[in-house]
Amino acid sequence: MPAALEQANESVVSVKDVIKEFGPLRVLDGVGLEVERGQTVAIVGRSGSGKSTLLRCIAGLETVQGGSITVCGHPVGRPGSAARAQLRRDVGMVFQSYNLFPHLNVERNITLALTLVKKESKGEAKRRAAEVLAMVGLTDKIASYPEQLSGGQQQRVAIARSLALQPQVMLFDEVTSALDPELTAEVLGVMENLAHQGMTMISVTHEMGFARRVADVVVFMHQGKVWETGPTAEVFANPRTAEFKQFVGSEL
Repeated sequence: MPAALEQANESVVSVKDVIKEFGPLRVLDGVGLEVERGQTVAIVGRSGSGKSTLLRCIAGLETVQGGSITVCGHPVGRPGSAARAQLRRDVGMVFQSYNLFPHLNVERNITLALTLVKKESKGEAKRRAAEVLAMVGLTDKIASYPEQLSGGQQQRVAIARSLALQPQVMLFDEVTSALDPELTAEVLGVMENLAHQGMTMISVTHEMGFARRVADVVVFMHQGKVWETGPTAEVFANPRTAEFKQFVGSEL
């Protein structure tokens, strides 16, 4: 059972006044965000609005120039390997590209981190791999290699690999952007099931149907800022800014 299911109504991710710059370019400009345990948050907006950069900052993959990020009570960006290890335990991230090892079969792609990083026994790692593959509907692909899988199946394996580490929050960065509609539906179905099970999730997505149907909270980013945020039905029904109204209209 993922750790995220154990408690509710508790802040898991806290982003306060975050500034992120790449040289002279300010990509995040005073961004703030709170995510409670068990919530599904969809971050939407046009390309270049800072969505993916925000996700990478939460995952500790980028260093911020201002503000603070806290995940599961631990400040992100603390120096030291122990802090980085704690963040890796707390956060699972799935990217647009599947990042599977092509020379390893599905089971070993999942068990590698469990045996090398978490020092689990081979038997326990195999048991966990079977468990998470069942969660994403790929039990029959346990011995397959990535090249034998469709793009949707590879992305579901990438999700299973993250779930195997039992993170408290899952981050998804446009995970369906490279997939055709049928494969997109496969992956979104897995994410929807995770949401129903109570996994805390932050998803950068251009799939507005998924955002409307599954997300508890929608965050609209524009020009490196959180432009609008709130309960999904409320935000979509009553856009407060011309920018979000135009964005929603262009997605229909």
